[in-house]
Amino acid sequence: MDSTHSGERLIIKGGTVVDGSGAPGYPADVAVENGRIVEIGADLVGDRMLDAQGCVVAPGFIDIHTHYDAQVFWDPALSPSCFHGVTTVVAGNCGFSIAPIRAGDRELMANTMEKVEDMNPATLLEGVPWDFETFPEYLESVERRGTVLNFGAYIGHTALRLYAMGDEAVGRPANAEELGRMSTIIGEAMDAGAVGFATSFAITHLGADGNPIPSRWADHNELEVLFRAVADTGRGIIGVNGGDGLSLRDNYTLQKKVGIPFTFTAVLTQPNGGHMKALEINRQGWADGAEVWPQVTCRPLTFSMTLVEPFTLNTNPVFAELMPGTLEERRTAYADRAWRDRAREAWNATRAFRPRWSTMEVMESSAQPELVGRRLSELAAEMGVDEFDALMDLALGEPDLLLRIKVVIANDDVEGVTALLQDEHTTLGLSDAGAHVGQLCDAPLPTDLLGNWVRERGVLTVEGAVRKLSGLQADLFNFEDRGYLRPGNWADITVFDPATVAPGVTRRVRDFPAGSERLTADAPSGIRHVLVNGQPIHLDGEPVDAARSQRPGQLVRPAPRS
Repeated sequence: MDSTHSGERLIIKGGTVVDGSGAPGYPADVAVENGRIVEIGADLVGDRMLDAQGCVVAPGFIDIHTHYDAQVFWDPALSPSCFHGVTTVVAGNCGFSIAPIRAGDRELMANTMEKVEDMNPATLLEGVPWDFETFPEYLESVERRGTVLNFGAYIGHTALRLYAMGDEAVGRPANAEELGRMSTIIGEAMDAGAVGFATSFAITHLGADGNPIPSRWADHNELEVLFRAVADTGRGIIGVNGGDGLSLRDNYTLQKKVGIPFTFTAVLTQPNGGHMKALEINRQGWADGAEVWPQVTCRPLTFSMTLVEPFTLNTNPVFAELMPGTLEERRTAYADRAWRDRAREAWNATRAFRPRWSTMEVMESSAQPELVGRRLSELAAEMGVDEFDALMDLALGEPDLLLRIKVVIANDDVEGVTALLQDEHTTLGLSDAGAHVGQLCDAPLPTDLLGNWVRERGVLTVEGAVRKLSGLQADLFNFEDRGYLRPGNWADITVFDPATVAPGVTRRVRDFPAGSERLTADAPSGIRHVLVNGQPIHLDGEPVDAARSQRPGQLVRPAPRS
């Protein structure tokens, strides 16, 4: 039954309320009526009871770093986030919104999303209705169809540049006329409900032609002008994925000039200890009056990749040259010893990600299934070559280069992750849900945090973890009446068993438009009930099928900042 509209009084009975503020939990019942929390207290009565004995009753989790911009149209439940206690998502991260967009640029955008976010272009072209051009029209299209979870979205820098500058979006900063046009579009997007403006300078973000994506061609003047266009609306936030051209330190300078909060993707542990330097920069920035929230995650950044689209290797410019080419051109290059030498020289001469060969292992091999689970370093030693030659030779032995390798990029240092999670001015992000769907699945971030890092390692208290998953996120984005269990707030509620909550297994499925495959994690443990705006979407450990048709989610818009 739809408790959002029925007037039914629903009671979540017998749990421990952890309200999102960080305050100690306490035993209480929670009453929900007409989509909102109406009472929290002892011995409440109502028309319907949900058992929460032995469980924590928390605000629904808010995932601020997703890429559900397209998936929202064919999967309104936004799986697998919906299985892990998430009730609100923010899309459009890294500047990759799919609006504004002209009809003639849809294929280019789809191909760009393939390279930067591992999205199948055929899936995007078939699964998105494309009944919008402007960003307000995009939000209206999403809202008209409805969602199971609450949905918010940034307007993205790459899409905005393509729309305002056309072919010249790649190659140069914007001129004054173009900046004026983009500023106007940002203002219209914010008025329509965009949560803010997102951009990326990440060196991994290369377009379909192997060149840096449009946002990476902006200069600091362009950034300041566009950031101010958001601030001038009196609401919203700036989301930055940093890298060459926009360092972590630059965020603090720009934030103090612009005056609205920034969130930065991402600070991850690295063998060189760069994450501790980033924490020092952040602490000094806050001491100097800046408000920048680096995003951190409890999950090792682990990619599953093939040599068809070797995402983590494409930062090497010699690999990037192959991105627009054919499979046969890749095969020819991989077999060429001179090409391999050029790739090695590029790793030695550039700031591209250096492969962590020691973390690589074989995940899938149709030609040599006995290799599955073996470390690349071990195989290289047996073959009498280095890891790079071993990888190339093994891939060439597979049909269509479909050897699949697992590689840990970063964030596998437990002590470092502990420091990042415990810092008071970091926030949780980088689930990347909806992106890299064939390469990773980090949507289980909340259940991983609560199971592995709260219960098993004691790195955070339940109250501290829930705050980072809910109240802190709502405050950062200024989502009114969300993120806290309080009378009058929207009844976004997650009930979980702290003794059993865990992310469950990841599996590969083929359920996207155009028959595209992805990784999903749809069977966590310990999630007992989830409500979105008062309507159950998960009851007694199982999804509520009716929620997909009833779609209780709302388009979340940031409230004006005081």
